[in-house]
Amino acid sequence: MHAVAAALDALFTDGNIGGDAVYIADGGAPKLVRVVTRRADEITGFGEARLWSETTRIDLRVAEVLTPRPGDRVEIDGEAFLIQGEPVRDRERLVWTLDLRPA
Repeated sequence: MHAVAAALDALFTDGNIGGDAVYIADGGAPKLVRVVTRRADEITGFGEARLWSETTRIDLRVAEVLTPRPGDRVEIDGEAFLIQGEPVRDRERLVWTLDLRPA
């Protein structure tokens, strides 16, 4: 196994970092996956104004979901989210980063 893949597996399976989620592709069946959740505030510039917003991003292993798409659903701790925007893969092509919005 590739060293980076092994390290990522350790992070995703660590109960302090990774967590369970349910991934539901549009029109597909629910699938249990492991995710790393990042809920950070984001400051966006708009002309002279600076806008603050809460964001929810997750990291998801490519090995668990090959092709996530905008509109697919993710449920985390009883909260439902939809993927917004195009998912982005990391440089090693092992992890997707997904922007989510409440469903």
